[in-house]
Amino acid sequence: MADGGPSPETARQEQCALRVSMAFSVALAGVGLVWGLVAGSQVILLDGVYTVLGIGLSWLALRASRIAAAGPTRRFPFGRESLVPVVVGVQGLALIGTLGYAAVEAVRVILEGGSEVAAVGLAVYGAATGLACLAAYGHLARRGPRSDLIRTEATVWLAGAVTSLLIAVGGVVALVLGTTVWSGAQEYADSVLVLLSCALLGALPVRMLRQAASELLESAPEQAVQRRVGEVVERVRAAEGLPDPVVRTSKVGQKLYVEVAFVVPSGRWDVAGEDRVRRALRDGLATLPYDPWCVVEITSDPGLLL
Repeated sequence: MADGGPSPETARQEQCALRVSMAFSVALAGVGLVWGLVAGSQVILLDGVYTVLGIGLSWLALRASRIAAAGPTRRFPFGRESLVPVVVGVQGLALIGTLGYAAVEAVRVILEGGSEVAAVGLAVYGAATGLACLAAYGHLARRGPRSDLIRTEATVWLAGAVTSLLIAVGGVVALVLGTTVWSGAQEYADSVLVLLSCALLGALPVRMLRQAASELLESAPEQAVQRRVGEVVERVRAAEGLPDPVVRTSKVGQKLYVEVAFVVPSGRWDVAGEDRVRRALRDGLATLPYDPWCVVEITSDPGLLL
């Protein structure tokens, strides 16, 4: 049993959610870049650049979604779902580069004695963009389908919300410092916020790269998915009186590959019986939020199992 790719409805929902994400990104990128340049704030400029990067990555994710949804072709008989982890990996690398550059620049400014920044502007910008990022995250979490592209996109927005709220808190702290004997510390607030933002976001691209590498190397899916597959296989095995099978699973994008092999006594099973097992497994796996490609093998020769 093999589907031709994500269902048309799932693909439509995914692409619609990604377009909404791009619209949020365009609006916030303009605000961040203009505000950062006018206010002369490193951390706001970083936020704007981060959002501009997000526009390009959202477009890339949208293209990958459309290509993967096209299904198998003569040249790509198993479809092009592998584009999904490739895009996730590119997003991770781009974020690492952005955060690394921002951290180096922040350290340079600190070593040069800091820079002046409007604390009120930091607080207002952080609060406004933080709420906007939470709104984008909420939209993707509620309306988007359960796919790797949408999960990655939502995670990026959640990380952006945390960063923006950190900017708001930093602006308030800078305002308070301005009324104390430590008012000179205000000049370092902007760069320190950049470093804190980089530290908070640092784990995100690492997770994205790990996920991409895992899927491209065809590793087994997460334990929760393996457990669900195991439950379906066990239910069918018990109903048909079959021996314990050899089960192999891997996941690439939305495609879940499941191979189930049973070794039975010679002459006990025919094609009709194997089809019955295959249909039962297909129906059971249909409840998973993936597109299953299932191969069922019933043989009397264990030497044929790879």
